[in-house]
Amino acid sequence: MSRHGDISSSEDTVGVCVFQYPMPRLHTTEEVMENARKICDIVKGTKIGLPGMDLIVFPEYSTMGIMYDRQEMFDTACAIPGPLTDMFGDACREAGVWGVFSLTGEQHEEHPDKNPYNTLVLINDEGEIVQKYRKLIPWTPIEGWSPGNLGTSVVDGPKGLKVSMIICDDGNYPEIWRDCAMRGAELIIRPQGYMYPAKEQQVMVSKCMAWCNNVYVAVANASGFDGVYTYFGHSAIIGCDGRTLGECGTEDNGIQYGQLSISGIRDGRANDQSQNQLFKLLHRGYTGVYANGDGEKGEAECPFEFYQTWVNDPLQAQRNVEKITRSTIGVKCCPVAGIPAPNETEDIEELTNELNLT
Repeated sequence: MSRHGDISSSEDTVGVCVFQYPMPRLHTTEEVMENARKICDIVKGTKIGLPGMDLIVFPEYSTMGIMYDRQEMFDTACAIPGPLTDMFGDACREAGVWGVFSLTGEQHEEHPDKNPYNTLVLINDEGEIVQKYRKLIPWTPIEGWSPGNLGTSVVDGPKGLKVSMIICDDGNYPEIWRDCAMRGAELIIRPQGYMYPAKEQQVMVSKCMAWCNNVYVAVANASGFDGVYTYFGHSAIIGCDGRTLGECGTEDNGIQYGQLSISGIRDGRANDQSQNQLFKLLHRGYTGVYANGDGEKGEAECPFEFYQTWVNDPLQAQRNVEKITRSTIGVKCCPVAGIPAPNETEDIEELTNELNLT
């Protein structure tokens, strides 16, 4: 079974640590490299204190901070692989652990003509990059990252546990959790740089998505104040039944550590019935279908019109959502730097939508 409170791990458990790193405020590549060296020291030091640790996870923005200056963002954007990932790889190999590290940002394929990506790398205990993930859903309107173009993926992590990664605001969309889980993920890692006022919502959503997808979740959030935002911490390790194994408070440099059972999650997915969400979604109503003499598998067809439209006609899906929200990226009542304000014609269209005068 999965458990919390010890410093060990076994052949059946993966020792996972989430490290609550204070949000740095950096400006140059030299400052980023110096900060990365601190993170490498943390990897090696934490392994001494937690000898069973197989995997350590750091928050979004922990390596480079948020570059509020656009030129600094481009100047510090890195290549992957590159000096930063080489440094992290050396630390993982020396400590004999896997690690998840944030690179904000990774140079775009058309750098410097297009904005960087917000990227995570998973590095194994031999120092090799085994997974790279680019944030699919940047936190607009504030974040200017190019949307990720790699999709989600699953890899064999420490001791064979199936691992996916998402980033911060990604986690507000049930679709990404379900995509990872349906690909086979047993642990979804969610590094985040989440700030107040959304603390209660973000603590809740990771627990809810663990439950809804029968999956372990490891959340590493930032702490502290970077001159713009205050980060609420509450990094956590969550069981595949949605219950929290361990959760930090708001402290800087806090850690939580849990032992995640490999056999436990696989047994649950194979044998649980009433709350086996993954199985039941694709075998809808199998009890009634079997009783009706219509087979033993239940209904497999997707019953949700929105998803069918999104896949088959994404622009129509976009138009449909604009009818119930808005048709512009800007909002007149609360302008945000870098986002165009709606014009008068668009305002009329918005009012027409609100009053259903089409």
